Amino acid sequence: MIIGATEVQAINSFSKSESLKEIYGFGWLFVPVLTLILGITVGVLVIVWLEREISAAIQQRIGPEYAGPLGILQALADGTKLLFKEDLLPSRGDIRLFSVGPSIAVISILLSYLVIPFGYRLVLADLSIGVSLWISISSIAPIGLLISGYGSNNKYSFSGGLRAAAQSISYEIPLTLCVLSISLLSNSSSTVDIVEAQSKYGFWGWNLWRQPIGFIVFIISSLAECERLPFDLPEAEEELVAGYQTEYSGIKYGLFYVASYLNLLVSSLFVTVLYLGGWNLSIPYISIPEPIGTNGVLGMTVGIFITLAKAYLFLFISITTRWTLPRMRMDQLLNLGWKFLLPISLGNLLLTTSFQLVSL
Repeated sequence: MIIGATEVQAINSFSKSESLKEIYGFGWLFVPVLTLILGITVGVLVIVWLEREISAAIQQRIGPEYAGPLGILQALADGTKLLFKEDLLPSRGDIRLFSVGPSIAVISILLSYLVIPFGYRLVLADLSIGVSLWISISSIAPIGLLISGYGSNNKYSFSGGLRAAAQSISYEIPLTLCVLSISLLSNSSSTVDIVEAQSKYGFWGWNLWRQPIGFIVFIISSLAECERLPFDLPEAEEELVAGYQTEYSGIKYGLFYVASYLNLLVSSLFVTVLYLGGWNLSIPYISIPEPIGTNGVLGMTVGIFITLAKAYLFLFISITTRWTLPRMRMDQLLNLGWKFLLPISLGNLLLTTSFQLVSL
């Protein structure tokens, strides 16, 4: 069989069009990821601005109000300064570990955003093991801090890295037990399924009311995971200069601050998803016929706004806690995690399991 020139041209054009479709289709995969990264960046800048303003109000002093309207440009100025500062390296440290430590901390936290539903069908990866994946990924960040402290070849840095690892181990277990209780109530480990399970019963169906003990333990453990006051022992300035950050400068120093605020934001979003009904707006004693997040583009936009509003409520609580409570000692922090929160979270899991078995 002989193929003519016309047929050859048609086959070539068809193959080229198919390859172009594959390229364009592959390129569109990056659009949601880039959108999420842009939104996270804006969210971190808003948190920095809020922390400056709220701390100024609590301490009754003037905040950074003069760099742009309402001091909005202050966060951009700080980031630009860190970006162009000299990147110093320790002469006797392990340069490879010193350089890779901040990257591990930031990347591990960024991966947690993959399973967070910001609205109805607005999640990058609706996995059946969503919350389990978050727990697994969140345990990687302290490894980056420990590597940073070890690679700095500094006693203060290494002590801060060891504290970060010990603190993560102490509070990861109560946090995991609280998440397991939520999964039992929802019969799923998917973040989307957990939100939809809460929406069936309206405002009083939120896990905040069904799991009040787990909610309190989860908040305390989240603050400890984020290393926020009164749990900022790995960075205790009065004891360890700056902990694992002591030898860092420039952009690497800025990465630690980015990781801290990213972790705080992701913890706030998980509090919203697991306990506050996610994107659903449920008002007690007022009937809403349809979940708001499911009504077209406008409904999805409102759903994102509701999710972020709930998350920033928790952020306000965490910022207020930072400037209100004193720092704990290391032995007090470990005793709180192992001797208090762990038994309470385990008892809460046993109670939840018992109620689930009785209700079958």
